[in-house]
Amino acid sequence: MKKISGIFFLATTLSFSPSKMRTDIVAFSSLDGLNITADEYLVNDTLPWMILCHQASFSRGEYKETANKFSKFGYNCLAIDQRSGKEVNGIKNETAASALTQKKPQEYLDAEQDILAAVNFISAKSKKKIVLVGSSYSASLVLKTAAEDSKIKAVIAFSPGEYFGKKLNLKEAIKNLSIPVFVTSSNEEAPAVAELIKDIKSASKTQFVPNGKGDHGSKVLWKTSPDHKEYWMALLMFFTKLK
Repeated sequence: MKKISGIFFLATTLSFSPSKMRTDIVAFSSLDGLNITADEYLVNDTLPWMILCHQASFSRGEYKETANKFSKFGYNCLAIDQRSGKEVNGIKNETAASALTQKKPQEYLDAEQDILAAVNFISAKSKKKIVLVGSSYSASLVLKTAAEDSKIKAVIAFSPGEYFGKKLNLKEAIKNLSIPVFVTSSNEEAPAVAELIKDIKSASKTQFVPNGKGDHGSKVLWKTSPDHKEYWMALLMFFTKLK
């Protein structure tokens, strides 16, 4: 009965369309002055915000489908182009193109300042704490940011890992993370992810491992992902606890 009720609740939540949601392309400066392009999904000025960060070789288009669903959990969303990326779902990464033209560094770790700038941009709009969402290398960066920035309410990380070589020991950097954390990955990646987050001190730490194979990054939420309903159900339970 609980499973049926949960599925019904999930279907009802994700089929509901917020009224008057507006989508705009916005821009702001990174910490080094690079212009960052982002999609803003605005439901209501009074709602809190989620910042959505993409995986390697992608763009803000990673969240073209899923940002609308996140908004149904009661959040405005900002999907950003980081300087390390290319294109997905027909949306080119404009920040990466600008970084290339301006000869700005474009390694994974260089994109951390883009995420920090997005946090500052949203904090100027709202006094409410922010939920950070990351995918692959940006999942690692949002965990690090959340461990260091008091403006973050919770963090959601899809397939985080030690992607930075000797430049960063992520496991050490995030061990003092104390806010709610939701981490997931493919089934194959799960043991490495468990090792990465095992020292996190948060009393609200969730690692979701799918029954199916799953996939890498937040594309597990796309309708084309065979296991997307599993992941959405786990996320719904996490957001329910955040309320």
